[in-house]
Amino acid sequence: MEDRRSFLKKTAAGLAYLGLASTIPIDSFAKDDTVVLTILHTNDMHSRIDPFPADAGKFAGLGGMARRAALINQIRQQEEHVLLLDAGDIFQGTPYFNYYGGELEFKLMSEMKYDASTLGNHDFDNGLEGLKDKLPFATFPFLIANYDFSNTILKDQFQPYRIITRGPLKIGVFGLGIELRDLLLERMYGNTRYINPIEVAREMVQELKQKKCDFIICLSHLGYKYSTDKVSDCVLAKEVAGIDLIIGGHTHTFLDEPVKLISPSGEPVWINQVGWGGMKLGRLDYVFSKGKKREMTKTSSLTIR
Repeated sequence: MEDRRSFLKKTAAGLAYLGLASTIPIDSFAKDDTVVLTILHTNDMHSRIDPFPADAGKFAGLGGMARRAALINQIRQQEEHVLLLDAGDIFQGTPYFNYYGGELEFKLMSEMKYDASTLGNHDFDNGLEGLKDKLPFATFPFLIANYDFSNTILKDQFQPYRIITRGPLKIGVFGLGIELRDLLLERMYGNTRYINPIEVAREMVQELKQKKCDFIICLSHLGYKYSTDKVSDCVLAKEVAGIDLIIGGHTHTFLDEPVKLISPSGEPVWINQVGWGGMKLGRLDYVFSKGKKREMTKTSSLTIR
């Protein structure tokens, strides 16, 4: 037995040196009960089904949903506990949306087995009717906590949050959207009522903590940062305690690595966003050890080409 332990330790050390350690389950050689959670995410895809065309300048040849699906499948084969999330603006930007109205986007994301998305302002570009008509093609939930659809045809169509289990971990995910009045014609969103995202986020954190979540993620379409006092991901991180990770959208911000801010409770809050058009896939790896202590061990913004 001692020889086996020694062999596993030496094997792990050697693989780590070669950069291959991720291909072997960490439980094979970990001394404690360690769990690795891999979070993959996208935002502002804007109906980019195909790679960017050859005349797209610096974006030429990048992206494409088929390539993204292949990359996601590869990571899922390598890692045991994977989440796949999106931060909104799935619709609008190519003729695919003009012709299919979002059906194709939802079908492809469903095939990729997204765990959740939030809503972006462009997801209302065909109005409440257009969005409702395409929802049956999505097998994943849309999470939005600060839009009240009670007086619209979308009443009871969405959830404010979802709790996802990966191994021994409970991950709470909730969604926040930007104020639609500033961005859309009123007929597109009708009687949808916007609620202050700061207040709602505090309520969501309290709810998810009461439900014993080990990790809390906000899917945000508020935007990364503004020169005004408009609510953004950075404002949210500084004003709301208890959020561990904000996956953002709307401002098409390419972050090479996640940004760390400090919440009112003194805890770190990480923010990440991967531009637009499906050119990149965000990846964040967290290691949870005994007592559910966590540490971010790997970050990458994977270019899809």
